[in-house]
Amino acid sequence: MKREVKVYLTARDTQDRLTFKGSRLLESEKNYDNGIEIIEEETYQTIEGFGGAFTEAASYNFYKLGEENRRKILKAYFDSEEGNGYNLCRTHINSCDFSLGNYDYVDEYDVELKTFNIERERRYVIPFIKEAKEVSKEEIKIFSSPWSPPAWMKTNGEMNNGGKLKDEYKDAWALYFAKYIKAMKEEGIDIWGITVQNEPEATQVWDSCRYTAEEERDFVKYHLGPTLYKEGLQDINIIVWDHNRDLLYERAKVILSDKEAAKYVWGVGFHWYSGDQFENLKKTHEEFPDKKLLFTEGCQEGGVKLGDWNVGERYGHNIIGDLNNYTVGWVDWNLILDTMGGPNHVGNYCDAPIIVDTENDRVYYQSSYYYIGHFSRFIKRGAKRIGFKNPYEDLEVTAFKNIDGTVVVVVMNKTDKDIYFKLKSEDGVADFNSLKHSIITILIK
Repeated sequence: MKREVKVYLTARDTQDRLTFKGSRLLESEKNYDNGIEIIEEETYQTIEGFGGAFTEAASYNFYKLGEENRRKILKAYFDSEEGNGYNLCRTHINSCDFSLGNYDYVDEYDVELKTFNIERERRYVIPFIKEAKEVSKEEIKIFSSPWSPPAWMKTNGEMNNGGKLKDEYKDAWALYFAKYIKAMKEEGIDIWGITVQNEPEATQVWDSCRYTAEEERDFVKYHLGPTLYKEGLQDINIIVWDHNRDLLYERAKVILSDKEAAKYVWGVGFHWYSGDQFENLKKTHEEFPDKKLLFTEGCQEGGVKLGDWNVGERYGHNIIGDLNNYTVGWVDWNLILDTMGGPNHVGNYCDAPIIVDTENDRVYYQSSYYYIGHFSRFIKRGAKRIGFKNPYEDLEVTAFKNIDGTVVVVVMNKTDKDIYFKLKSEDGVADFNSLKHSIITILIK
């Protein structure tokens, strides 16, 4: 019985945006010579999911829109049949730069955390997450990241501009995570994981806090890990690093080589702001194969680039590079930003897959939205990456097999020329034309 092939296309110089382009059957071809070859029996990592971040800025923008556009955005991101099917998302503990200002959850010098209260998150973030959960047909796993402890816990006495966590507050800060997880659960939101610190190697003018690799290792080993166990939260996945690929291997080696620290760690998170460096992912996986790799943040910096096709191609290139090097999930940064690329309380404006004009209640879908969708709509949680051979140096490729047996092949062409190619699976061959500046998803059922 011949297998069916379905094709979905997004291409710059067309009107096609995740457009279904029809189906056909794989054909037997005795004279097949060369092409992209899928090797289904060769399997690699299992996918956790795809998604974006529920920041205060994104949530604030969401509630500035009319009800009709809010419904459309929820469907566009979280509907698994008509939208991108997001099921793995991030939010922040305390404020981040994409908040309306600095804030934390306790009164100053309340070491026992008796005043702990997440009231601030009930304004925008929690309602947005709840609405997304209602639209999604599967569990949205949420992980949370701190940008900074409260100012009084830090060596510089402020949430912004780096500084470090003071030794005398390490136990209190570890308990702070547990309090947050329990408070969110009371709101009906299960936290699946936490990262120890967003970008611990960066002193930013916004909310930031520095850890050396040894400091992060010891905080997990002596404070965060034991505290979560003591508080009955041992199932929470702890993610270390949460910074760029350039230093990922060096950081992971310090932390994960310590067995007492490593026993608490689920995996290593990373961002894209230092360049490709995909080899560091592979190197980390090969040395620590029992730990996961998770892309936790990436965006186009420098404000909104409305209609820019290069942004989508940047996403496609990074997603393919990460997936082909053992990444189990891929989480974009802000879900929604305004036309400035904010709000951001220090003016660190960025782009997002969905941009909204809150004054005129308008919504713009960027190229990045469609490029992410070529992966997130079709590669389902539980899918395994499978082997392939790609003889076309100008085509970027990845391949997965879902639990239901569907094979998903994504092919991206960033060049200025159309490229004809053949695709071969164990059941036959089909030929395709990859348009210039396009991405296609091929489903083999």
